Amino acid sequence: MKTALFVFNGDPMCFIHVLLNALDLHKRGCDVRIVMEGGSVQLAPAMVKPEHPLANLFAQVREKELLDGACKACSVKLGVDKAVQDAGVPLIGDMNGHPSMGAYLDAGYQIITF
Repeated sequence: MKTALFVFNGDPMCFIHVLLNALDLHKRGCDVRIVMEGGSVQLAPAMVKPEHPLANLFAQVREKELLDGACKACSVKLGVDKAVQDAGVPLIGDMNGHPSMGAYLDAGYQIITF
């Protein structure tokens, strides 16, 4: 199974479920990808700091290469593009600066949004 988790919500209480589900799906042998969109892009710079409550889960997701990246257009609009890149999260956006759900669908992914 191939699943892409598109995260628009910038609430850490929502994002923890994205991280947990991505790791669970990966453990079950699924091909899972996380795409940070909308307000969620603002979380990336904070989650790489060791004191952040989601730092450990975020590190696990990154180590397993489950995070495709953060929306370039949203990162620029919200003024966090440099901070996102400094956190080591790629900026992606093949559809006018935004990641294309269509590209994931074409690649056989089911899409879940948060």
